[in-house]
Parts: sequence; structure tokens; C-alpha cells
Amino acid sequence: MRAILDHCTGGAKRSLPAGTDFIHEGGMTGHLFVLVEGKVEVLRGDSVVAVISEPGAVFGEMSVLLDQPHSARVRSASDTVLYEFDDAARFLREQPAMALLIAQLLAQRLHVATTYLADLMQQYAGHGTHLEMVGEVLQHMFSLPSSQVAPGSDRESDPRM
Repeated sequence: MRAILDHCTGGAKRSLPAGTDFIHEGGMTGHLFVLVEGKVEVLRGDSVVAVISEPGAVFGEMSVLLDQPHSARVRSASDTVLYEFDDAARFLREQPAMALLIAQLLAQRLHVATTYLADLMQQYAGHGTHLEMVGEVLQHMFSLPSSQVAPGSDRESDPRM
């Protein structure tokens, strides 16, 4: 991810104190952020789903590329320095090398996720549990037209949890 830092010319450098939210779940900014130094937390609801400290990590890219609201909240977990691009779509059009690096990063994430799901599908086939539906999830994930992609769940949360 460090290679991404080489393409951050034109971004505003921001210093954030620990505990600062810079992406709000459900919000839509059109901004792209690149971590220079520090540590950030990615949260869905109140759950921390990732803690990231690798320079060159990118945040907000899914919202920009899909033209949809942010799917998570992101906050600084320590004093943090970021590059911020206000018009990320324009920046990516003008910097195809950066767009390619982000595409590679997203492809890597998808590869890890599908490998994990395929492994779950094999492990739990025939066990009579809800994990047997992983195969359906994989099939559904790859057969949706792009206009129908909507992250999240249509189901209500289980009130017993």
C-alpha cells in the first residue's frame, strides 16, 4: 500500500487528534483519504471491524466508486495524518495509476473474502447449519447486476442478540 503514497500529490494533508471521526456511516462526501501515519478504526454500527496502521491505506474508496453512502464509520485511533481528496472521482480520473492501485487493493480484498467463503462452504457442506447457505451467498454475489448491489441486510436484527 505504500506505493499509493507516491500518487497523493494534490491531496490536502490533515492532522487529526485521536478519536476524530472523518467518515460517517451513511454519509456521502465524495472524499478519499489515504493514511500517512497513525492508526484508524473502521466501525460498522458500534463494532470495530478493522484497526489499520499501514501507511497508504485508503478510506472512502467504495463510496466514491459506487456513488453510494459510506458503509462504515472511520475514526482516528491515535494522532493521525491523512491525505484528503475532496473530489475523489475527478482525482481518480486524472490519476489512472492511483485508480489502478485502488482496483488492485479491492481485487485483493475480494479474493480474500471469496477464498474464505469458499472454504466455509466446503467445511460446512452437509452439516445442517445456517453456514450451508454460504454457497448461495457466493452465487448471489457474483450474479447480481451492478445496479442491484446494495450492501447490508434486508433482515431485521435478531432481538435475542
